[in-house]
Amino acid sequence: MTDPPRHDPLNPVDDTARALARGLMTGATSGALAVLEEDGGPFVSRIALAPSPEGVPMALLSGLSVHTRALMADPRCALLLGEPGAKGDPLTHPRLSLRALAAFADPAEDTDLRAHFVRLRPKAAVYAGLPDFRAVRFRPLSASLNGGFGRAYALAASDLAP
Repeated sequence: MTDPPRHDPLNPVDDTARALARGLMTGATSGALAVLEEDGGPFVSRIALAPSPEGVPMALLSGLSVHTRALMADPRCALLLGEPGAKGDPLTHPRLSLRALAAFADPAEDTDLRAHFVRLRPKAAVYAGLPDFRAVRFRPLSASLNGGFGRAYALAASDLAP
């Protein structure tokens, strides 16, 4: 007896899925950042986010934090973007699991990126000028988009480009 064929739960990527993914990326004010610690174990923390001038997620990260030290050693990471709504099952709201590479700004552009971040997230002014903070962009590699029940997509980096 053979097993019945399995239905692929992923939908073909279309412009609607691309727009939803990009909207989650540019609209995120925070996200869960997953990194690999030096021992290879996972570590997750919540960070503040804003879209970079190029439209990819960016953050200001403290050199004192576990996640920053981990990203400096290994830039591979993941961001979970999307917030549950005020009502209903949180799993029915859109979310994006973004695989990315962290790219710290070089000193020549760090000041401008910090200012950009503060313009978009004024409350970040409290820490943006501290010397241990650095601007970092998250360069998308791929993503898993769950747009709600029955709306799952596997996106490539090209699908996420602004």
